[in-house]
Amino acid sequence: MLSPFRNDAAELGSEFRARRDNFDVDAILAIVRRRWTVVAVALAAGVVVGLAFLLSAVPMYTASATLLIDKSNSGLLSQMSETGAAVNDDAAVLSEVEVLRSDSVALSVVDKLKLQDNANFMLPSQSLRSSLAQFLDFRRFFSSSAEDQDALDEARENAAAAVKANMSVSRVGRTYVLNIGYTSRSPALSAKIVNAIAEGYLLDKLNSKYDATRRASDWLEQRIDELRQKALDTDLAVQKFKSDNGLLATSGQLISDQQLSELNRALIDAQAETAKAKARYDRIKIIIDARRTDAIVTDVLDSSISNDLRKKYLEASKTEADISARLGPDHIQAVRLRGQMAEYERLMFEELGRISESYKSDYDVALSREKSLSDSVGQASKVSAAAGETQVQLRELERNADSFRNLYQTFLARYQEATQQQSFPITEARIIEKAKNPTVPSYPQKPLTLALFGILGIAFGMSASAYLEFQDKYFRTGDQVRNSLDIDFLGFMPAIKDGAVNHVLTHPMSMFAETLRAAKIAMESDETSGCRVVGIVSVLPGEGKSTAAINLAHLLAAEGSRTLLLDADFRQPGTSKLLAPNAEAGLPQILSGSASAANLVIRIEESGVEFIPALVNKRFSNSAKLLSSKTMADFLTAARTKFDYVIIDLPPAGAVIDARAMAPLIDSFMLVVEWGKTSRKVVQAVLGSEPAIHARTIGAVLNKVDTKKLKLYRSHGSVEYYHSKYSDYYLEDK
Repeated sequence: MLSPFRNDAAELGSEFRARRDNFDVDAILAIVRRRWTVVAVALAAGVVVGLAFLLSAVPMYTASATLLIDKSNSGLLSQMSETGAAVNDDAAVLSEVEVLRSDSVALSVVDKLKLQDNANFMLPSQSLRSSLAQFLDFRRFFSSSAEDQDALDEARENAAAAVKANMSVSRVGRTYVLNIGYTSRSPALSAKIVNAIAEGYLLDKLNSKYDATRRASDWLEQRIDELRQKALDTDLAVQKFKSDNGLLATSGQLISDQQLSELNRALIDAQAETAKAKARYDRIKIIIDARRTDAIVTDVLDSSISNDLRKKYLEASKTEADISARLGPDHIQAVRLRGQMAEYERLMFEELGRISESYKSDYDVALSREKSLSDSVGQASKVSAAAGETQVQLRELERNADSFRNLYQTFLARYQEATQQQSFPITEARIIEKAKNPTVPSYPQKPLTLALFGILGIAFGMSASAYLEFQDKYFRTGDQVRNSLDIDFLGFMPAIKDGAVNHVLTHPMSMFAETLRAAKIAMESDETSGCRVVGIVSVLPGEGKSTAAINLAHLLAAEGSRTLLLDADFRQPGTSKLLAPNAEAGLPQILSGSASAANLVIRIEESGVEFIPALVNKRFSNSAKLLSSKTMADFLTAARTKFDYVIIDLPPAGAVIDARAMAPLIDSFMLVVEWGKTSRKVVQAVLGSEPAIHARTIGAVLNKVDTKKLKLYRSHGSVEYYHSKYSDYYLEDK
């Protein structure tokens, strides 16, 4: 069955996708070889157009000056204001570029050089239409002074626009250097305008800085007056608040805070004294309560009475101990001494009680003093706390006063700096190279222009070549036959001029003959047994099917096969014109029953082919009916018994339906396609509508091949790629 054919767009799309996925250098080189003449002609045309352009172009001259944005000059002013800060980033440099391109700089150049009155400068920028309109404008003779001024302003703005249009500003690499250029017809005028642009830029920078500092000074002066009054008001508010709330201070500290501090120190001392007095009192109480005579108290040691009593007590105790040891404890003297000792002890403890009362009195005094100081500290703390709460508001007022005082001092210093800055006309830029009169025109650049036009010509030629390749929808290679038609490719048949009807006999070793041998092998490879009926068909007239049929019959007969050649093209009998132009009867008469086949067979002696012609000078309207009739079937059945091959030259399948009508009677078809002439789309369409023919087609041959151009369509791995390898096996001449 006939597989569905791709349309031409789908086929081209698949080819382009295949070329994209598998980039084929050989295919690209083949396209270059095929279309190099187109590219060469386009290149020559581009060079000619370029030469014509160079001869007609008006030369333009470009002068250039170099400007440096110098950071060192701004060191004196960098601390005064931000307007005097040096440029330190790319954005700032690009901003300076835009300043150079601004209207203010352009207008300063126009005013300095009077460009609006310069005819050489103004006339080239005016078109013929505007010049004619100006000449015919009679209102200028009746215009008022205001209208004249408007016209002058317009001319000035037009001149500034022309300056901006013809100037160029570029940054040199990553540096702070700017290159300024201007292009015009006059070298001297270009140099003057470039230098005026650079000077105008410097003047604009100075003016802008002066204006900025002047505006800053005026603003600062107004702010200083305001801040002076604010600082005074806030200081007065602080003093009034202190007076109203009794916040008296000495040495930077409030009196209440000083009193509280002194009371706290006195309270601490009183607490220490109270603790000391209590400790002495507690100690002596313990001694008295314990009746310890050996305990030592400081004040007892300092008392002469206590010391005498203690001395007497010790002497009595010593004597009593001595007497008790010698005379016994019951001796009257020992008893008397012990009585004295008791009396001495009583007197000693009475003295300790007196001292204890003194200690208690000291303790009570210290405790009373501590309590008094504690009360005073409490009252002072309350006063200080109240003063602290008030001080929060006081500190806020003082902070406001300090802020306004500092702002006043800062603005006053800035005002003095800004005033000084007005007297320093320093800018951050300087001209490092002035423009000189150019001697060589910058436009047109002859080598570059010729190269550009040459490249454009090559591009046009390549585009035209690509278009021609895109439009080349004809059969050129065997792969196109296989991919487009889904049939085998049998080979190429070169175009032949002389001896076309017997070329296979006169050139048996040629490519033409080898292709027909491939067709013979393809015919023998089908499943048909016995005699094979083969139809030679093409899609369009003039593709060489008759020549192919004749030579195929010659080849088969020359190799010993009994071969019958039939001309079944009743409307354009090409085979009959070549082999039997004077025949008076033929296959139509046989099929209509008016003649016998045995009497109409013509034998060609060169190869032994037997040929039945059609009538050259007569047309048949019922040719399809005759070819598909039972008589034709019987005729072919009879021929199968006598011949090995029956070769039938059929009408073109795309022109008439004769080949379709006869298809059931034919074993196989060989398709003949003219190389480089027949569109793939029409062949696809015809075979798509003729499934009976397509199903029995053993293959296709490309006829009338130009072997010199064939090598231009070769791709790696294809038959065409190796054509030069095996071309030595072919002998086209005797």
